[in-house]
Order: sequence, then structure tokens, then C-alpha cells
Amino acid sequence: MEFTIQTEGNYDLVNLTSKIEAAVRESKIEEGMAVIFAKHTTVGLTLMEWEEGTKRDLVETFERIAPQKGGYHHAKWNDGNGAAHVKSALFPPSLSIPVKNGKLDLGVWQNVVLIDFDVKPRKRVVVVKVVS
Repeated sequence: MEFTIQTEGNYDLVNLTSKIEAAVRESKIEEGMAVIFAKHTTVGLTLMEWEEGTKRDLVETFERIAPQKGGYHHAKWNDGNGAAHVKSALFPPSLSIPVKNGKLDLGVWQNVVLIDFDVKPRKRVVVVKVVS
């Protein structure tokens, strides 16, 4: 399964959990692994609690690690997104989650979240493969 989402850039956090759960249901696989992959070099995927304070803490931490105005060498396209490439190298574009009894085997507070590190809105493609 593959789907496209519109992101706003600038640390847009998108909860993908329901879309991934739907892909697992559609697969009809009872036991296995869901592999989630975003086809982009300026996004990351993570598991996190979907709560306003946690989201804010995450964004503030990203800005401390690789601030937007950090004087990056990446200038090939003159798009000002050097920081986005650094952050996405730290938060890879893929996750693997166990599937148990036909469902994602997530912890109580875990959500699958895409983080858009880029500086402008974009369409993002996410691939979900469920294997037994």
C-alpha cells in the first residue's frame, strides 16, 4: 500500500497511525511485520506519544540539535533546507512494527508519526508493506 499526504513543512507532525492500521487490516496478515517507509530525504518517522507537550518538546529539541539558521553547506538547490537534511539523517524515513493478531503491536501511548523537517509544504509519499 502507498498513500500521499500533504504536509506544511517546518516541523509539521502528522499522525499516521490510523492509515498504517488500515494497511495492516487490508493485508489480512495476522502475524508479521509492518514496514513503513517515507520516500523523502527531509522527513523522519518515529513512534511517540501524541500529546501537545511532547510534540512541542520534540520540536524545541530539534531546533537545539540542528537550528534552521545553522549555516549549512547544503546549497545544491538553494532551497535553504540544510537543517532538514541533517535532522532526517538522525530520524530515518523508516520504521518496522510487529503485527500481532492482525493489529499493530504498539504500546499504549505509541503512535506512528511523520515529521516534516523541510521549509515549505510538500506532498509526501508513504509506503506500507506488511509481511508475514
